Amino acid sequence: MILYNTTYSVATEIADDWLRWMKRFFVSAAEATELPVSHKILRLLTELDNGGVTYSFQLSFETMSDYNTYQELHANALRQRMQHRFGNQFLSFDTLLEEV
Repeated sequence: MILYNTTYSVATEIADDWLRWMKRFFVSAAEATELPVSHKILRLLTELDNGGVTYSFQLSFETMSDYNTYQELHANALRQRMQHRFGNQFLSFDTLLEEV
């Protein structure tokens, strides 16, 4: 199992709207690709006072091939939609993990 994790630091003023958008749009769009087998959205409880709220968004893929297909065909378009919607009110970084 391949776990694709993106950690987002979201400005406090838009955190509720961002989370609602992620649940309604982003998750639906990612699942519509039929490549991830599951997803999770988690909020970090050990926050630093950085003026925002930190979330972890995780997509699980059966194979590295499924992950690569998602990246090649879908990930950039979804990132662009988020950037268009929220501008510079969030920061993110990705990590890729393998279940052992």
